[in-house]
Amino acid sequence: MKKSLLIIGFVLLAVLMFNSCGSSSSKEKQSTTKEVTKVQYTCPMHAEVVSDKPGDCPKCGMALVEKK
Repeated sequence: MKKSLLIIGFVLLAVLMFNSCGSSSSKEKQSTTKEVTKVQYTCPMHAEVVSDKPGDCPKCGMALVEKK
């Protein structure tokens, strides 16, 4: 009887430890994907002009395009 309770306790402990390890790694993956999705815009004629939002180039007035 004591052996079976001890085994059940170890199994539950192992399951809890396994679940807690898995959830922390998925949080890390989510934060990494957020960083990758930053979009930058640049002027086709002036590559040194970079912006985090669409608009017009301050040098020539052309529309900024998404940088790939």
